[in-house]
Amino acid sequence: MRSPFSYRSALFILLLGVFTYLYGLDSRFAPKNGDEYPYMHIVRMTADAGNWLPLQSEMEGIKNTKPPLIFWQGIATTAWANQWSLENLRWPSVLYTGLTAFFLCLAVRRFSGNTQTGLLAALVWLSFFATYRYGRPFLADPPEVFWISLPFMALLYWGKSAFESKFLYPIFAGICFGLGLFAKSFAYIAPASLALGLYYWRWRQWSIPQTLIHDLYKIQIACVLALGVFALWFALDPYPAAVWQEFVVGENAGKFAARNSNYLLDLLRGGDSIWLLLLTTLANAGFFIFVLITTLWQCWRSRRFLDINEVLLLLLIAAFLLVFSLPSQRSGRYLLPVMPAFAALIALHWNRLPIWGFRIALCLQLLVLSLLLWVGINLQLSGFGGENIAWTYSHFHWGLMGFSLVIILMGLLNSKRSKTLALAACFLTYCALTSSLAPLEGELGRYSVKTITNMQGKDVWIPCDYRAKDEEYRLLLPGAQLHGYAAKDASDVQSLTSAYPLVAVYAPLGAPPALCESCQIVGQRMEMRARHTNEEMIAMLKGQIGKYLFVNEYLIATPAASPDLSNVKDMCR
Repeated sequence: MRSPFSYRSALFILLLGVFTYLYGLDSRFAPKNGDEYPYMHIVRMTADAGNWLPLQSEMEGIKNTKPPLIFWQGIATTAWANQWSLENLRWPSVLYTGLTAFFLCLAVRRFSGNTQTGLLAALVWLSFFATYRYGRPFLADPPEVFWISLPFMALLYWGKSAFESKFLYPIFAGICFGLGLFAKSFAYIAPASLALGLYYWRWRQWSIPQTLIHDLYKIQIACVLALGVFALWFALDPYPAAVWQEFVVGENAGKFAARNSNYLLDLLRGGDSIWLLLLTTLANAGFFIFVLITTLWQCWRSRRFLDINEVLLLLLIAAFLLVFSLPSQRSGRYLLPVMPAFAALIALHWNRLPIWGFRIALCLQLLVLSLLLWVGINLQLSGFGGENIAWTYSHFHWGLMGFSLVIILMGLLNSKRSKTLALAACFLTYCALTSSLAPLEGELGRYSVKTITNMQGKDVWIPCDYRAKDEEYRLLLPGAQLHGYAAKDASDVQSLTSAYPLVAVYAPLGAPPALCESCQIVGQRMEMRARHTNEEMIAMLKGQIGKYLFVNEYLIATPAASPDLSNVKDMCR
């Protein structure tokens, strides 16, 4: 097999990938999922209680939302919340993601016989947007993906010795699956055991009797051991009935209830249809979505000539897709454990893939970079910012943007290098996204030391558009007692200042809020808004960025009496 790309290219993209995953790791604006805030809240509350279990939370209906492994991880890396930072919470996620890439590289290198193909598989997986989005923040996905996929990568690596192992491999698989369940959900034993059964079935040349005789007990060992590891939660938690009711019944069984009309109609139409599941699964590849589509098409066309390892990768994908099409709540996020298999298939077919899929990726990257450049230039030239602080980019940012554009244009113009440069440009685009918001990570987006000192121990009301959004504000106003109100009201300065003695409000850039005579601005910073309306999105596309995408947040002291907290609903909860 001809080398997919040179060692020099592999080394460059590997270093670029490592930098990408570490760059801006502590950023509040890193691509993520809203679950990170509730997870942070549970870690902090559980650490404050001083016990590993039961899990603690002030959020209504959200306590045992996930098994304790992810929360124990957060407690350990923050030293019982005494070293509280996004970086301390997130670095284990990057470690898990790196280990997944490493073992994927080893497995593909072993069965393909080519080191570069193994490296390529790892780099392609890291280049997927879903890997970048869910593989860095403080979420349950990185450990879940690692522990669920590890037994299958072991089968691909060891081959016959693993398939013929009577007890050692089944025990290894059971422990790995168990840790995956202990990180995310016991429900993952269904697709994992089905995929394992399909692997053994294919190994026995599609003979059901041979599989039942030689391998059924191995699957049973793995399943029993995995569920036994998960059952430790019930054994260790002092309130197992609450775990059963909140997690098993509420968090998992509830996903089978009809969400709109009835189960069959939801399966075929709407936001939870099987078609949307397929689309979001492909979309996990991000810029490489069309590269993935062409890979699957090639697999279909050459289905009679696929080797056993390619068939095993496809069986793993099929098992997860089948199982997660059954619940009425369907999401491509549930298919994250099979994205390494997709990456391996892309690497194996790399040289035979048509160039147009990579050129589409380059065009998408060019579009994103152009948009970031347009927004960045407008912000810097407009002079938006706070008092004595303007929105200013470093020389590194402009160098990064220029280098990224050159790489993308070279990829579009040089067909021989299009594939390699499209892969490198994925990481460069993610870096550009982080760098574009870097000014908000400095003085511009933070309260002054004086403001933080003055807010110690005081009740402050903040806008909340996500559950537990106050966990982010704890990084901005450490030591303050935070309470949430609906973020949609953040611009209603008159109502807010008449209701709360210390409140954070929004005002358009360059237009300070109109305050009462006794009101006083005690802090100011710039913030990026989220959850825009369709009208606001259209206005931003027409150039009104400063009006809708960014706002100035003012912390205002007012003469209002402090409300009775027992009668006021905290919107962050």
